[in-house]
Amino acid sequence: MKTRADVERRIAERKIEYIKVGVFDIDGILRGKYLDTTKFLSALESGLGFCDVVLGWDSNDQLYDNVTATGWHTAYPDANVRLLPETMRAVPFEPNSLFVLGEFDGAMEKICPRGVLRRVLARADALGLKALAACEFEFFLFEETPHSVRDKHYRALTNFTPGFFGYSVLRNSVHAELHQDLLHLCSQMNMELEGLHTETGPGVLEAALRYDEALCAADKGALFKTFAKVWAQRRGLMATFMAKWSADWPGQSGHIHVSLQNKSGDNVFYDAGADHCMSDTQRWFVGGQQKLMPELLAMVASTVNAYSRMVPGLWAPLDATWGIENRTCALRVISGSAKAQRVEYRIAAADINPYIAMAAAIGSGLWGIENKIEPSAPVTGNAYAQTFPEAQKLPGTLYQAAARLQESAAAVELFGAPFVEHYAQTRFWEEREFRKAVTDWELERYFEII
Repeated sequence: MKTRADVERRIAERKIEYIKVGVFDIDGILRGKYLDTTKFLSALESGLGFCDVVLGWDSNDQLYDNVTATGWHTAYPDANVRLLPETMRAVPFEPNSLFVLGEFDGAMEKICPRGVLRRVLARADALGLKALAACEFEFFLFEETPHSVRDKHYRALTNFTPGFFGYSVLRNSVHAELHQDLLHLCSQMNMELEGLHTETGPGVLEAALRYDEALCAADKGALFKTFAKVWAQRRGLMATFMAKWSADWPGQSGHIHVSLQNKSGDNVFYDAGADHCMSDTQRWFVGGQQKLMPELLAMVASTVNAYSRMVPGLWAPLDATWGIENRTCALRVISGSAKAQRVEYRIAAADINPYIAMAAAIGSGLWGIENKIEPSAPVTGNAYAQTFPEAQKLPGTLYQAAARLQESAAAVELFGAPFVEHYAQTRFWEEREFRKAVTDWELERYFEII
């Protein structure tokens, strides 16, 4: 769908009555509504007014009190949202509707998650490069409902399947219809999966989305998280993309795979004559990712919960490290052929906002190319068992990560001062909200004994 005429033809062919439109907020949550076709076609031309509170509240709809872009002081006006006909998708379980993404325009574009990724990709284009990317997510399934998990206070939940059983053919055969249903949904909604398998843990699946140009890949990643949850709840199940939902089981990753092409479509990361087939461009890209990771971590590990995953022995990196086919590192270089040569950004968990995390992963790499940043020596063996320089240490809390981001000159250069300031403040807020809580751990540890 490229033009209004294309859209009108699709609407007429399918006898569409309403269009569902949505924008992603700072936390990667899809906010939207239905429009009748007349209103939608008008908005396609002139934009849609959308209350800017969408960028001014947290995932619990609580208003930030520490940001300047919006708030009570601005009276929460409408911001213009640009509708994107190229993102139009069928919604298989809503036959009389279609879905279209939007992004904030005007002043709010500076802090719009999709907008920040577009600016990073424009930087790539200025270098004669195009970024390709793909997300892969681990998520747990439960035989629960939104009411039951609250009634149980998120404890003693019933997992969809029991025990550790990664890559299980038994499980995906017993539940073949469910797996096939998810694969088919993703295909119908233009967010195709290259792979789907059980992971290690009770009821956990891993879905690998197909490679695409980075902006489309981020759209697909964000939509997958939303509609996988929709798919589960429509079947009496619940899916969670928390980084770590239980102390008893491994965390959930949200790894991002990235490669770069030149204008001829060649993979500029691949050099058959170089060590591990890594071109200078890929080496500098990894160098930039590694050097800026401690400064940009808040854009990737964006929740308090993300830092519960980052402990030794649970598959989450603890330092800004890289290696060749090394899954204990934050950056895994996958080498061997022009088609496969890429970087896996493994620090990311399943709770990422794909737009913001991808902006960090790609932007830092481009910065590395521009400045010819050399990475450290690749790690061999278990990175968890090794000691690294202080400069490679990652912040241990969301507050520390937000402070590093706020102070980062490279972040301002890559993403713009308005975004960096707004986003850092939202992470300070998130950590402050957590500090208001009294956790079960605190009660069990202190209530009687201290």
